[in-house]
Amino acid sequence: MREHPLYPLITRDPASGGELLVTRLECPESGVVIEGKFSLGWIARLTPEQLEFVGLLVRHRGNVQRLAAEIGVAYNTARNRLDDIVAALEGARDPRSRPDPRAARLDVLDRLAAGAIGVEEAARLLQR
Repeated sequence: MREHPLYPLITRDPASGGELLVTRLECPESGVVIEGKFSLGWIARLTPEQLEFVGLLVRHRGNVQRLAAEIGVAYNTARNRLDDIVAALEGARDPRSRPDPRAARLDVLDRLAAGAIGVEEAARLLQR
């Protein structure tokens, strides 16, 4: 069986920003395929960057200070990212609420100032 490249999980429709549904699950080892409509649940409320941050935070057993040191950002920047994640998860309780775009832009600028991302990446994130 030919291996297909694995891409990062996309959590929102790039055109509308709406929720994506998973319609097919496949086990490469056994060949079992399950089709249907599956929600991504809380994962769908986070961006791929936020999901990566959550994974690192779990790996650091919730220690934001160690995480900040590993990714080379100030503690406050890491804490702001965590606050954004919490807000995204809490905002899902009310479907009319949206993440604060101003806070997201400030986070991108903080990351740029800390040297965590380059100018091109910051420009890409700010255009969203």
